[in-house]
Amino acid sequence: MQTKEMPGCALCPYDWSERYCRGRGGKGPENCPSLRRDLAKEAQALISEPALLEFSRNCSIQESRAYGDRELGYEHVHPIKTRIQEIIEFAGRMDYKRLALIFCVGLRREAAIVHEMFENHGFETVSVVCKVGRMPKSGLGLTQEDYVDPGAEVETMCNPVMQALVANDSGAELNVLLGLCVGHDSLFIRHAQAPVTVLAVKDRLLGHNPLAAIYTSDSYYRSLKKPE
Repeated sequence: MQTKEMPGCALCPYDWSERYCRGRGGKGPENCPSLRRDLAKEAQALISEPALLEFSRNCSIQESRAYGDRELGYEHVHPIKTRIQEIIEFAGRMDYKRLALIFCVGLRREAAIVHEMFENHGFETVSVVCKVGRMPKSGLGLTQEDYVDPGAEVETMCNPVMQALVANDSGAELNVLLGLCVGHDSLFIRHAQAPVTVLAVKDRLLGHNPLAAIYTSDSYYRSLKKPE
């Protein structure tokens, strides 16, 4: 049960057409974050800053350009662009010249394809693998029983902080994440200077399609709804 102080938009009891955030006259529970006019004003002030305003403007333009037949009315609108197309288009709208592809070594084949795509579209591309720096996991205080391969004497850790530092040093204007692990992606985002977007996330079991577990949460993955 959500409290008044903790927003729970995902659990909103009102129909989407009635919810408060659709504007005046809409409905919403007491914990609806749209009631926080102080935060709304603060957000508006931040968005109004020139650099962020241009970024936000191009985000909205990119969203609309991802659909076809808009001129025929909303009931005819349908998606026409993939995620990789949108990233390339958005980077172009922002007039970015240099992109950083931050990838997991397990997706090195996919990374090579994406790197080539970016360069073919005229972007200078920096690609940085997760194992950059090759630091041993023992430096984290781990023992062999914590390794992916417990039989290995030495196992190297992923180094998302160094990935971020390399991207920063390379003058990347937009960072694109490809398959970073849970937590490693957070470390990269925290230390990156340029904006970050995600092409794909790591899901070892589901072929990097984590929503498959959500879509099947009433069948194959129903056990996820209740802790063991």
